Amino acid sequence: MRPKPLCALVTALATVATTAVAGVPPAAARHQDGGYSAEVRRASYGVPHITARNFASLGFGVGHVQAEDNICVIAEKVVTVNAERSRYFGAASPTDANVRSDLFHRKAIDDRTAERLLQGPRDGVHSPSNEVRDQIRGFVAGYNSYLRRTGAANLTDPACRGKPWVRPLTELDMWRTSWASMVRASSRAVLDGIVAAAPPTATGPAAVLDAPGAAAVVAARDGAPAGVGSNAYGLGARATTHGGGMVLANPHFPWEGAERFYRMHLKVPGRYDVEGAALVGDPIIEIGHNRTLAWSHTVSTARRFVWHRLALVPGDPTSYYVDGQARKMTTRTVTVQVPAPGGGTVPVSRTFHDTHFGPVVVVPGTFDWTATAAYAITDVNATNNRAFDGWLEMGRAKTVRELKRVLDRHQFLPWVNVIAADARGEALYADHSVVPRVTDELAAACIPAPFQPLYASSGQAVLDGSRSVCALGRDRDAVVPGILGPANLPIRFRADYVTNSNDSHWLANPEAPLEGFPRIIGNERTERSLRTRLGVEQVRERLAGTDGLPGRGYTTSRLWQTVFGNRAYGGELLRDDLVALCAAHPTATASDGTTVDLRGACAALKGWDLRVDLDSRGAHLFTEFALAGGVRFADAFDAADPVRTPSRLNTADPRVLTALADAVRKLAGIPLDARLGDIQTEPRGDRRVPIHGGRAEAGVFNMIISPLAPGVGYPKVVHGSSFVMAVELGRDGPSGRQILTYSQSSNPNSPWYADQTRLYSGKGWDTIKYTEAQIKADPNLRTYRVGEGRRH
Repeated sequence: MRPKPLCALVTALATVATTAVAGVPPAAARHQDGGYSAEVRRASYGVPHITARNFASLGFGVGHVQAEDNICVIAEKVVTVNAERSRYFGAASPTDANVRSDLFHRKAIDDRTAERLLQGPRDGVHSPSNEVRDQIRGFVAGYNSYLRRTGAANLTDPACRGKPWVRPLTELDMWRTSWASMVRASSRAVLDGIVAAAPPTATGPAAVLDAPGAAAVVAARDGAPAGVGSNAYGLGARATTHGGGMVLANPHFPWEGAERFYRMHLKVPGRYDVEGAALVGDPIIEIGHNRTLAWSHTVSTARRFVWHRLALVPGDPTSYYVDGQARKMTTRTVTVQVPAPGGGTVPVSRTFHDTHFGPVVVVPGTFDWTATAAYAITDVNATNNRAFDGWLEMGRAKTVRELKRVLDRHQFLPWVNVIAADARGEALYADHSVVPRVTDELAAACIPAPFQPLYASSGQAVLDGSRSVCALGRDRDAVVPGILGPANLPIRFRADYVTNSNDSHWLANPEAPLEGFPRIIGNERTERSLRTRLGVEQVRERLAGTDGLPGRGYTTSRLWQTVFGNRAYGGELLRDDLVALCAAHPTATASDGTTVDLRGACAALKGWDLRVDLDSRGAHLFTEFALAGGVRFADAFDAADPVRTPSRLNTADPRVLTALADAVRKLAGIPLDARLGDIQTEPRGDRRVPIHGGRAEAGVFNMIISPLAPGVGYPKVVHGSSFVMAVELGRDGPSGRQILTYSQSSNPNSPWYADQTRLYSGKGWDTIKYTEAQIKADPNLRTYRVGEGRRH
């Protein structure tokens, strides 16, 4: 929706009645200083620059503009955390994904999980500070003000226009969505296993429900949430031409739904002034910069929960031993409403079982609930109520050294690393995320022998739950029990650079590897992904001046060119060997036994420019080859040369030609030498926007994931590069480039639905707009005010 002119909005300022918010004391729901008022300056591409006199009014402005642009996204998030997905979006069966989600969130509601997070001293560590509570309260008021003025029936977004699930928010809604975000890589990741957990009966084993999500977590090589990732550089004085710091932010997140980013600039004069992005529905900048500090996040490899193997009491599978004493599990039966075939709804109930460690979880075939053993998890993010305060204080830090003090004090990052740099030219990498306290000593003493290989290979710790000495305990410097303190977490300051592309902490800078940290954080001295290796190679080549760009060192324009150079590192290493192999073997047998002619594939690969640009021909063929398992190396990984090894195609492995044959078969009906921009697109209205970028499996840094539609191509991006920022911190303030690849609004009738997507297609950018001069220079700047008057 286009913002109204300033005079119209001032006239529309509403006087509203105070309403009690469920789960929040009425006094906390009232504004004490005469109402809310925020100035909104919409710059190019609809990016709001919001200024307010306090954090409550700042939150009001954020809630209002996010509702203008993405009300359906926020409303659906609230439906999810209030356990109403089945009711409003349907369910194919009592075990449908919506039903499982509702049961999980209904239990959290019945347990009063969000309410408990608000208890305690309001110091930003034990419970959220007053400033953060003000932001949440203001956000709710701003969203509700927009919805009240517009009305659900008059929304311009067809996704939720007139829908019964679009309703005013409460503060409790927002705290529930915050909690759900905190447990994204832990309890939510295994919610299927929590819902499925049931004890065996006297006559036999429990009826096992499927738990596909939990099984995927167990199979994952690390603790990163499925479907997200990122690249980031922190560049110090030795890596930049101006001698100050620079940061590349390149998170890879979903292009649709609850995890979309939203660009904004937030300011409370003298107290907070930060530009960047946050997930839609969050009131604070989570990736961005202030005048002298910039930062980004990448998804960490660390695990967020631990398993406890329970020794059950004979004849009573809901009781377990601790130090020889029996303890009884607690139970809670929750009920959700599911649409009935003939209309209306029917109740679906499930009984959950909890231990003093946490919920019992079942993963069929791996973590089963038998007559003698069961498995519970401890989720260390389930009590993480520190995140918004942590990000607020990050935005106030002036240097990376101050940033470290914020990380140490709050220990709030739920499942991400931080990569940062400051105007003095110092860079920082840290995995200061919330990690269970599994030290090497605890792992050696308390992980039973059958589970030691699982811990070594993936970082999943299965502790002996029958001994109290195997509890997580507390580090002296940890802000809460059960997590690793700062002294046990990897951190590195550098004057040249730090980087991360979702491998572990080990090679944040290959010149100074981070080693000797608990395995639960991530692996060390092991092979890195092609994307990680390319990320490091790009910086090394830039500093050496061997990447084909002018000079040495980074400017923001050269950093932008690096990100969108669209190199496919797997192709650089393996393409020539692959072409020679298929030339020598013009036919091969696919996995289904079909004989496949490879001559066209050889020609397409030979003509490929080794990039994933719009004009690149044959890039999709190499991608499908990589996805089919064709990237197999002949040489071994060398921990002494981890960036450049391994590097040669194993042409003697028959699976290589099989993968190429499978790729050709999969691409039937699509020219093997098609231009990438003709077959990889993103729909925007009745137009298709060509999209560059590609898969990490092919070694692409600018990651774009678009599922293949047989015979058509890649017609929809599901996730990949999202908010991209290249910011330079100089004496005159920050400058640089930024873009939100999928655009600011999810509403197809918004003027900001497709503009940045088209800009991304052409490798364009919007400029950093932080200083008053930068903002006022924007030719599309429009100013209006949002607020509500004094309550009576």
